[in-house]
Amino acid sequence: MSSLHIHLVWSTKDRQPFLREEGFRTEMHAYLGGVSGRLDCTPVIVGGTEDHVHLLCRFARTITVADWVKELKRTSSQWAKTRGGDLVAFAWQAGYGAFTVSASNVEAVRSYFENQKEHHRVRTFQEEYRGFLRKHGIEWDERYVWD
Repeated sequence: MSSLHIHLVWSTKDRQPFLREEGFRTEMHAYLGGVSGRLDCTPVIVGGTEDHVHLLCRFARTITVADWVKELKRTSSQWAKTRGGDLVAFAWQAGYGAFTVSASNVEAVRSYFENQKEHHRVRTFQEEYRGFLRKHGIEWDERYVWD
């Protein structure tokens, strides 16, 4: 048995607002949750804004974080491109953030996801992401973190 909750976050390529249309964004969140669930990484909540996504999931014991994220990005990008229009150019950034969340903090993280619109009225994705890196004691190089 295990109880590992992981908060994933990544952006669209070049922070393009591919997820600006709320209906499509909602569908993308549902799609990502479905893929994660099929990989036995049970979603707690999926959220985000026009240029990035957050997933909070109970992590499976049978997959690596890298393989999980690779499959989430690969399948959702393929799915988005089938929607046509501007979405034929849809792409995610190459990188991602993965942060552990204690069971006692899951509800606070859920609340954070639910309030994404409010957070991003005053804070960009880059500012938010730098905050996560600082909070988790991760050093980074600006030249490589935004690809």
